Amino acid sequence: MRALRALRSRSLGAARTMAAAAGTGPGPGPGSGPGSGSEPGPGPGPRREPVLTLSSMNPAIRRVQYAVRGPIVTRALELERELRQGVPKPFQEVIKANIGDAHAMGQKPITFLRQVAALCLYPELLSDPSIPEDAKARARRLLQACAGHSAGSYTASPGLDLVRGDVARFLQRRDGVPANPDHIFLSSGASEAIVTMLKLLVSGSGRSRSGVLLPVPRYPLYSAAIAELEAEPLPYFLDEERGWRLDGAELRRALREGRARSCPRVLCVINPGNPTGQVQSRECIEDIIKFAYEERLFLMADEVYQDNVYAEGSVFHSFKKVLMEMGPPYADEVELASFHSVSKGFTGECGFRGGFMEVVNLDPEVLLQLSKLVSVRLCPSVPGQILMDALVNPPGPGEPSHQRYEEEKAAVLRALADRARLTQELLNRAPGIRCNPVQGAMYSFPRIHLPPRACAAAEAAGQPPDLFFCLRLLEETGICVVPGSGFGQREGTFHFRMTILPPTEKLRMLLEKLSAFYTNFVKEFS
Repeated sequence: MRALRALRSRSLGAARTMAAAAGTGPGPGPGSGPGSGSEPGPGPGPRREPVLTLSSMNPAIRRVQYAVRGPIVTRALELERELRQGVPKPFQEVIKANIGDAHAMGQKPITFLRQVAALCLYPELLSDPSIPEDAKARARRLLQACAGHSAGSYTASPGLDLVRGDVARFLQRRDGVPANPDHIFLSSGASEAIVTMLKLLVSGSGRSRSGVLLPVPRYPLYSAAIAELEAEPLPYFLDEERGWRLDGAELRRALREGRARSCPRVLCVINPGNPTGQVQSRECIEDIIKFAYEERLFLMADEVYQDNVYAEGSVFHSFKKVLMEMGPPYADEVELASFHSVSKGFTGECGFRGGFMEVVNLDPEVLLQLSKLVSVRLCPSVPGQILMDALVNPPGPGEPSHQRYEEEKAAVLRALADRARLTQELLNRAPGIRCNPVQGAMYSFPRIHLPPRACAAAEAAGQPPDLFFCLRLLEETGICVVPGSGFGQREGTFHFRMTILPPTEKLRMLLEKLSAFYTNFVKEFS
């Protein structure tokens, strides 16, 4: 140690001698240098430009837009803060009807799902006599599948084999055809799986860049992901006059025009629809599959609202079931990825981030690449996997939780169906607002007439007309909805998306306030 201290002393002395010879004065003492805080840095002068700026950052990220959490929501949060601070407003609360967050709107969790999750996260509860034995059996089975019998450990990158097997059995019950657990990838919400699949599908540059056929209106995740991946969006318009039906002639138009500027490779379908709430018929799904086969397109089927079907005569048909029942050549050759989630349906467990993707007819070598890609994120959320398992492996007849589970599920879906009808009925009473039937999902997407003077005022404010309307609605009523421009719409038309999730009486009050505001808004700008 003495030798080390002597060497250090000689080194410091030499450094000071060199500094003095250079005319810089005595050198700094021990502990100096970048980040030490013992000596000031360079003298005052112009600040250097940061390494990361708007001009130097990834330009694809600058193009990303996500309307569901855009400027409307930012202002809604500011208004909530101002209300807490006692700032006077013409309303008592901000009602966030902008996003499908069921529990935030007051929906109660499904007891069985929460019991299984609680048992897995706090196994000491396994000795609690008040918790049913079927929930305990599910939890013990899940914990045995986890490394160290702990939900805090990593799982395999595609998810727990146990859960993937349970998902496969769920799909077989749903579709009547076998499902391969090795073709099922669990995810932290369906959104993650959708982006993962798009990453695999996007390639090329210029006119060989992948084109992605997207519905308009559409959930903004797709636009955002395509902007980030620098793919070419190829919009096809849903037919509002026919209940947001997907039209084959419109698909062909979008494909034809898309081929002039890209290499179309993907067709995305959301069924039931977000934001439009339509449920596609089996005939329509067959036509889509035939179109994908003829044009050699990869099908992506977003089916996260498959339990949310309300309208009489509407039935959910999974793309896989229809594809398999169509037989060869479609069943053998059409490549399909379909998606599901615990965030929607009757569970509404958005915060747990649980989802899955099933792939059909994927090239075996690409399947290996997909496995490699998901390994980068280590593993999906384990609580999300637990909730997904409880969803696909619910209590059956004769088990102690079965009756309560079925009653809670039915109550949630019955309430949503009532609110879907109420939304359509009350919005259509207001002259100038037209709302198609909410056949499924969790939203309505009504069309509104905006007077020319309102459009001119919006232009003067540098805002799309529907954003201008929605901001005024928020400022004067506290109601937060999302402008249709964030989802896409035909030029010259204006819409907004609102969720049907608020409790019935609050939803009624919201719709009445919204209709009254719209009437006054139109008068002001007429």
